[in-house]
Amino acid sequence: MLAGGGSAGHVNPLLAVADELVARDPDLVVTVLGTEQGLESELVPGRGYPLVHVPRVPLPRRPTLDWFALPARLRAAVDAAGAAIDEAGAQVVVGFGGYVATPAYLAARHRGIPVVVHEQNARPGLANRLGARWAAAVAVTFPGTRLPGAVVTGLPLRPELADLVAERATDARAARTRAAAELGLDPDLPTLVVTGGSLGAVSLNLAAAGASGALLAAGAQVLHLTGAGKADAVRDLVRDGVQGAGLPGRYQVREYLGRMQLALAVADLVLCRSGAGTVSELAALGLPAVYVPLPVGNGEQRLNARPVVDAGGGVLVPDVELDAAWVRERLVPMLTDASALAAMGAAAAGVGRTDSAARVADLVEGVL
Repeated sequence: MLAGGGSAGHVNPLLAVADELVARDPDLVVTVLGTEQGLESELVPGRGYPLVHVPRVPLPRRPTLDWFALPARLRAAVDAAGAAIDEAGAQVVVGFGGYVATPAYLAARHRGIPVVVHEQNARPGLANRLGARWAAAVAVTFPGTRLPGAVVTGLPLRPELADLVAERATDARAARTRAAAELGLDPDLPTLVVTGGSLGAVSLNLAAAGASGALLAAGAQVLHLTGAGKADAVRDLVRDGVQGAGLPGRYQVREYLGRMQLALAVADLVLCRSGAGTVSELAALGLPAVYVPLPVGNGEQRLNARPVVDAGGGVLVPDVELDAAWVRERLVPMLTDASALAAMGAAAAGVGRTDSAARVADLVEGVL
């Protein structure tokens, strides 16, 4: 029984481990616990795994009125998770954090069923901090994550990213050329990919688009993924930056790219947030990046990027310091220095992990 959901950061590693386990033993029965509202409601059935819904139970981080409703809601979720475990005859529960992980861990404990925990972020969430207390095995993405008995496995990669890692190892130039052709880009130009995730990041959008003139003047090309509803504003900024009526062909603006592996196949440098998935994928691919941690939350994004930045595989920039001037003065020289980028890429690859799904599957099989 695999439990996790709510965001791609939880669902993608879950599916990667599920695929690895089934590849090893086609007779293995895998069932997934998730919510009706999360991304898992589409991705899990789409991958061919049965999804059992568990009520969504956010754990309040500080005292609020929600505390009074928590016991009843949690009890209902634990009962639902327990019923799913019983029906599936599960022998181990593997949790990836998120809203359904806590009831899955508690239901498994009540039944004496072993638990394996995987934590994606450098700073663990509440659910995994709870589950790790009695887990049979604990896997973490980053060194230094404070969970008892933690084994560093890295973050299991999505199959399309794992395929790109293998393709780049065999013939990176061919992978780049094919991706550039599909995207309408020139494989021979220095290429910056800008992405703030599916929702975008206003600070990244403003900084990159505001420096569009300098980026193009340096002979680079840009694939700018703005996030939903933000493309028109970025296009206007780029037009202003290059002082032209039309959008330059070397500055490509899209809201979203479903096949993100194409962007990463052609990228020389990435300007991005530092979510665990982003950091892990870029390091596995050996891609240098300018990481701009999300300025809200518990500071986990800064911690996520720290190992690769300390190794020389990226640059960490506080959100408040990122603007068009920073891009012109710091990023443009970096993007146009091929030898520096090569050194950064090698450093990133040195801390990247490409076999994380297999490492987590090893822990699960050990428990089984």
